[in-house]
Amino acid sequence: MTHTLLLEVYMIRRSTLALCAATFVAAAAPFGCGSPGELGGDLDTQDGGDDGGILIDGDPGTEFNVGDGKVDPPCVGLKCQQVTCTGGGTTSLSGTVYDPAARVPLYNVIVYVPNAPLDPIPKPLSCDKCGAIASGSPIVTTLTDAKGQFTLKNVPVGKDIPLVMQVGKWRRKVILPEVKECVDNPLTDKNLTRLPKSRKEGDLPQIAVTTGAADELECFLREIGVEDSEFSGGGGAGAIHLYNGFGGSTMAGVTGAQPFWSSFDNLKKYDIVVLSCEGAEHNENKGAAAFSALQQYANGGGRVFASHFHYTWFKNGPADFRSTATWTGGGTTSPYSVDMGFPKGKAFGEWLVNVGASTTLGQIPLSAVKNDVGTINATTSTRWIYKGAAPESVKYMSFATPIGKTAEEQCGRAVFSDIHISNTTGGGTFPSACAPGGEFSPQEKALEFLFFDLSSCVQPDGEPPKPPPVK
Repeated sequence: MTHTLLLEVYMIRRSTLALCAATFVAAAAPFGCGSPGELGGDLDTQDGGDDGGILIDGDPGTEFNVGDGKVDPPCVGLKCQQVTCTGGGTTSLSGTVYDPAARVPLYNVIVYVPNAPLDPIPKPLSCDKCGAIASGSPIVTTLTDAKGQFTLKNVPVGKDIPLVMQVGKWRRKVILPEVKECVDNPLTDKNLTRLPKSRKEGDLPQIAVTTGAADELECFLREIGVEDSEFSGGGGAGAIHLYNGFGGSTMAGVTGAQPFWSSFDNLKKYDIVVLSCEGAEHNENKGAAAFSALQQYANGGGRVFASHFHYTWFKNGPADFRSTATWTGGGTTSPYSVDMGFPKGKAFGEWLVNVGASTTLGQIPLSAVKNDVGTINATTSTRWIYKGAAPESVKYMSFATPIGKTAEEQCGRAVFSDIHISNTTGGGTFPSACAPGGEFSPQEKALEFLFFDLSSCVQPDGEPPKPPPVK
């Protein structure tokens, strides 16, 4: 239907509306005129704005916009259940998103209502750019703040409303029994607004963990709530595959770390590679092929979390990795400073206070701290926790890859932690070798923040995170 014809229809219906109005006055009752919306007299009821649009009879949701001469498409699905509230109000959902254990609130989680089925999570080694990872044609989106809280506005009303929580490839969709119109609908059940514990509940990234003699990051992942059924050897069905590093724990089906990390074809099967400290550099189980493979993996969009002596991948690795920091450090004592000079760093400092890991904004107490990084290369790397007294000593740092490329060309990321989460001796059989879980220490909470940030979509650290666009 052309714009001219639509305008003619509109003018005819204005005349009809006037005639019906006159008839109504004369007869004190409507006489075959239908509702205002059917006659085209209901302005902009579909898009919530008052820009002069007129509804077209027989095509609910289609709007002829007199102001710009365009025809807005009809509403589809849950968009038709968004309502305009009086007095500037809105229909909203509010709550807090937690880790899989429902213990710790999480920052920068995407929360949205989809209007279509979700796409399958991309396979490992994908370039997960912010703004593109949320699927299902989101109609309202937001991010959790430094308290892990969110408020999602203009939510569709009615029964069985879907809600998605996603950070990187951690994704969970729940169905809300009912959303009530023009009020806030608070979600207070932690088990409703947490990330999935297993792939029965949602999506998890594919993670490889190399075990080590001096730290137990596989136990950390278990402590944040991932179910034991998701841990297996490299050929198993779990979302988390263990590989045996020097002196580390093992389980049925686990193979050695050396052949694993010496092959890019092995590494590229994973979204995240976690390297638990082996108690020394142990370059004898790495070498040039492994250094090259890990660099290729990171450059292709992989995520690397390296603990303590795994600085060797950077200090002794390819030249661009070596350039990310000065790989020497001096002795330091607690407390340590949080770099709050960039948007995520500011949120990190506030988050540490909110989750009880810090009592003073911008500081954090730590133990089992090592001293392997002096200063970072500020053109390539981001400093998260440091000790500023000369000589400076950085404790947590990250960098995007490929190094030297523009932000638009970078898809991977690496995090280095110069802090152990445990001082226990490695070895034994997983999961029985893991110490009983207790209250998280400040450094475990800091590690959780950085781990989920590592999981998240790639964007420049100098920019504040933004929710994905609605569709």
